[in-house]
Amino acid sequence: TPDVTGPSCPTGCLVLQVPARVLVKGDTVTLRCRGWHDGTVTDVRFYHQWKDLGVALNGTELSLSPLQLHHSGSYHCGGWVNFGSPPWWEMSAPVTVTV
Repeated sequence: TPDVTGPSCPTGCLVLQVPARVLVKGDTVTLRCRGWHDGTVTDVRFYHQWKDLGVALNGTELSLSPLQLHHSGSYHCGGWVNFGSPPWWEMSAPVTVTV
């Protein structure tokens, strides 16, 4: 969608989307882990600076609220993808968040 950024040409089957706007302290921001070409993704996990933040509570999204300076850094997601063959674990390319 036009209001999000992510890798311009994904090298894998997952893309982490971050809003394409200036992020300031106190904002609420939602990161979305999406299957390339809207493929099915399950058991999504999010990572900040390679630290596992756990399984996404609402499927494929992670909400950072209220946004703080410590939320800055590199994020990526991982999950089981299924494009008609047996599912496999995939990781997205990292995306940088700057507060």
